[in-house]
Amino acid sequence: MILFLFFNLSPLIFALLTYFRDFSYFYYIIFAFFRQLSGLENLLLVFCESIQFLFFLHILRFICAKYVLKISFTFCAYFPHSFPCHLFYAHAIIRGYLMTKEFFMRKQFIKYVSQNMLGMLGMSLYILADTYFISRAVGPNGIAALNLVLPLYNLIFAIGAMIGIGSAIRFVVERNKKNPDAAGYFFHALAWAGIISILFIMVGIFLPDKLVALLGGDATIVATGTSYTRIFMLFTPFFMWNHICNAFVRNDGNPSIAMAATLFSSLFNIVFDYILMFPMGLSMAGAALATAISPIIGILICCIHLCSKKCTVSLHPIIPSIRKLVYSCQVGVSAFVGEISSGVITVVFNMIILSLIGNIGVAAYGVVANTSLVAIALFNGIAQGSQPLISKSYGTGQKKEVHEILRMALMTSLFLSTILIAFIYLCAPQVTAVFNGEHNATLAVYAEKGLRLYFLGFFFAGINIVGTAALSAVESVKCAFAASIMRGFVAIIFFAFLLSSFFGMTGVWLAFPAAEFVTMLLTLSGLHQIRRR
Repeated sequence: MILFLFFNLSPLIFALLTYFRDFSYFYYIIFAFFRQLSGLENLLLVFCESIQFLFFLHILRFICAKYVLKISFTFCAYFPHSFPCHLFYAHAIIRGYLMTKEFFMRKQFIKYVSQNMLGMLGMSLYILADTYFISRAVGPNGIAALNLVLPLYNLIFAIGAMIGIGSAIRFVVERNKKNPDAAGYFFHALAWAGIISILFIMVGIFLPDKLVALLGGDATIVATGTSYTRIFMLFTPFFMWNHICNAFVRNDGNPSIAMAATLFSSLFNIVFDYILMFPMGLSMAGAALATAISPIIGILICCIHLCSKKCTVSLHPIIPSIRKLVYSCQVGVSAFVGEISSGVITVVFNMIILSLIGNIGVAAYGVVANTSLVAIALFNGIAQGSQPLISKSYGTGQKKEVHEILRMALMTSLFLSTILIAFIYLCAPQVTAVFNGEHNATLAVYAEKGLRLYFLGFFFAGINIVGTAALSAVESVKCAFAASIMRGFVAIIFFAFLLSSFFGMTGVWLAFPAAEFVTMLLTLSGLHQIRRR
């Protein structure tokens, strides 16, 4: 009897010493142990099974829980009389896995990334809604006008993202370091966004027509796009404040509210796009008004968290400081370049396309550019979802967690890019038809070819977007800035002019994949440095 207890209790004592922080393991071990006490003839079997269970616990980090069940049932083939015991063992192993640090980290990653992807997707939908309704109400000239002023959206969003994400990253890092200066970052970001918005408001009031003409619009396009430009520029501060509130809510551990804010503001925009453009007959002005009011809805929803007891973000008034703004924007510059790059690409491409085939080409590029916004939004969702987790792990010195979250983010981006490329290749005609209300055959030909070639770049763009966000999150400012500048300005402009001069419109579509590939080499170099730290 003493020998029996020694053989069976020794594995339990070993487990106690090894897994003393998690009592759930012991409950299942002890339960399975007492299940076997009735058969003293199974002494050796009980000992072997106890050791087997401990072995499973040790290899748990290397195998998926579903395979544990398979292995356990395989053992049942050799010891069929112990089948119930193996069920308890498998249950214990799976239960144990669900309580590991790795599982918790993956659960947090899935939560943050999925909700941010959904939120960013919602943000991109109102641009698509504008494009769709304008194509129905105004036609190709409306799409061309929208595409010409789209860089203004990108610039406003880029500034808001740079200030918001940069300040939110600094807030999390400084808060984890117990720095009292962390309290002022939220107010400081809102104040600077308001100050910078004044310039956009002045231009929107006095010079909207001149701005549309400067962006490449002829007399027809200027007449179509002036009212749209004036209205949304008057609401510039709300666009920026929405970005800032969303970033702080997300980094304060509430991605659900951030997602809800984005989705409901987008839903508002889509619904009121239709109401203002068609029943009320406001055309382009109606589309602009719906778009302009939507960020106010997002801000109000973010206030649910900002006014809650769980919120650690405070509206602590401080004097706006250029030094502190630059300090925040250093880690937010990749977000700025990521947003502004779309605007730069649009401006450059519009200039080249106007010289090649005219307004119909710009309309075709409008279809490609607005569709690509959805893809960019999804990758931004991965980047912004993983960024708070990386920032938190980096701020607390958890290097292993930083590497694991980065690995999951990159694998997710590669998987998503594969799905997007396959979808566009198969469904390009259907996607084009959605935005081709007048069934223009020339527009369809250019847009379908453009979609298939342009989207090849997202295999590399996903790595670049996620990679630059990760570099910013670990304060690798120089690497993030270099990759962002290469992607958003240098490479895309170089390849746009080079390839279009040799291959015409085909070269225009291929400029994006070429630029993203070159940028990817630089991004991977920076990420390799992170792994070596």
